[in-house]
Amino acid sequence: MSEVQPSESVEQLREAAVSALNSADSSEHLESWRVEFLGRKGRLTALLRGLGSLEIEERKIVGAAANLLRADLDSFYEERERQAKSSNAVVGSLDVTLPGRKPAVGGLHPSTQMIREITQAFNEMGFQTIEGPEIELEKYNFDMLNIPAGHPARDQWDTIWVDSEKYDDVLLRTHTSPMQARVMENNTPPIRVVVPGKCYRYESTDSTHEWHFNQVEGLAVDTGITFADLKGTLYEFARRIFGQSRKVRFRCDYFPFVEPGVDMSIDWNGRWIEILGAGMVHPQVLENSGYDSSKYTGFAFGMGPERISMLRNEITDIRHFFSNDLRFLTQF
Repeated sequence: MSEVQPSESVEQLREAAVSALNSADSSEHLESWRVEFLGRKGRLTALLRGLGSLEIEERKIVGAAANLLRADLDSFYEERERQAKSSNAVVGSLDVTLPGRKPAVGGLHPSTQMIREITQAFNEMGFQTIEGPEIELEKYNFDMLNIPAGHPARDQWDTIWVDSEKYDDVLLRTHTSPMQARVMENNTPPIRVVVPGKCYRYESTDSTHEWHFNQVEGLAVDTGITFADLKGTLYEFARRIFGQSRKVRFRCDYFPFVEPGVDMSIDWNGRWIEILGAGMVHPQVLENSGYDSSKYTGFAFGMGPERISMLRNEITDIRHFFSNDLRFLTQF
């Protein structure tokens, strides 16, 4: 395998990849090509990891070109793979005397299954399931949630911003919490909603972190809602998902859009494992949405269905959910 060149340009990499692919004349050579150019430690990955050293404008241009190159190389590889398989096919290999086989039946993705189970638990407690946009405005993702300018979450390294001809503050939402503001902006209390959806953050990927993941947000707003309502609701949720005898623990935590804030952990094999963050809706968030914070109170919470599924199903690596490996997906 060729040595990875971190400073390799997109065009240099394209030329090298196309030339090497045209020379691959067997399935083994094709696999070696795939690992060298498209693998986790391949030359395209090395090029993408080097984007952080570029200026922002140059990073956008090179990043877009690199993503286009990935799509092209994937397409070229699939076409060459089909050609290789076709040329290796044995004439008359179809045995028409074989008995019929039961066709493969698809199923729901494990994340989808867990999201449905979570939302059903809250539906049975009176919450309505809604969805929101994955491409969001800075106003809803930050401003209305009491996350001021200068907060670390707004940094280029945490948030994936999107080029737009119409707006200059478009991003891929970093959490499902923007729907708190959108729901309150367009509805009057009482409010009981859960919001499942995909989120995106510019961060490193490892066994417990992904740059894209699912969240389930919850919001309740009305007159007279207290912290006891929050604890009772989440305790009932934990019992429905993890069993009637499950112990839970609440500890103080900080989130800009709630006050007070807590994390909730469950007793899992003798250890306390955090499964979600929650708290009473911050008065400023209520006021930002046009509510009288002296009249209304509420609570909010957010959790990652993949993390809950990892506990329930003893999964050790969150990347399995997005690897499209049927050996993993068909276990559910």
